[in-house]
Amino acid sequence: MTETYEDVEVYGMESKFTKVALTIVAVLLIFIGPTYMPYLLSKVVGVDYYASIGVGAALFIVGLMMLIYLIRKKVIT
Repeated sequence: MTETYEDVEVYGMESKFTKVALTIVAVLLIFIGPTYMPYLLSKVVGVDYYASIGVGAALFIVGLMMLIYLIRKKVIT
């Protein structure tokens, strides 16, 4: 019997701590990326405004990709 790609379990995802930690990281990237990071980068560090918006958008996309990955691997049910 062959397994589909979605049914393969990811190595190292057995513990609840790992599942919760990855979920929290994904959610933090989604919410902190586009809201707080552009502010911190432009006001505190002194990075150009448009560059900080780009970094925030990139973090948002990484967070979404991570969340989709966790949902597909059935880490988040």
